[in-house]
Amino acid sequence: MEQAELSTLMTECANDAITTAKDEFDIELDSSPSSISLVDDILLLFLDKYQDNALEDNAVFTICNIYGAYIGECYRQVAGGHWRYDESDPEAPFVVLDVGERSYAFAGICYERLVNDSNISVANYFNQALSHQRQ
Repeated sequence: MEQAELSTLMTECANDAITTAKDEFDIELDSSPSSISLVDDILLLFLDKYQDNALEDNAVFTICNIYGAYIGECYRQVAGGHWRYDESDPEAPFVVLDVGERSYAFAGICYERLVNDSNISVANYFNQALSHQRQ
């Protein structure tokens, strides 16, 4: 996937996250760093609203990727970076945001909160990532 195509895709996914948050839960995401804590809530609201359906493969993939893109686009506004499609495991390619020498798997942290551990915070991950850029 070309860089420009990937960047466009991630911007569109982030916009889908904004629209979905408003349509599903009447939550306004404003693309600011302070809005990331709302994503923590939104991920759990999907579980509350859709129960097991939210954990079906297609739903998990979509939810995690659009909110991962949203978080990443918010991060890019503050710290820069570029999206990279990682195909190091051809069976499970994924997208990361590269900033300097670090890579951030924002969709992955959404997956962890949604599927594995509701105590994991995407906002904490975001803030830790920002702190690395300020060092």
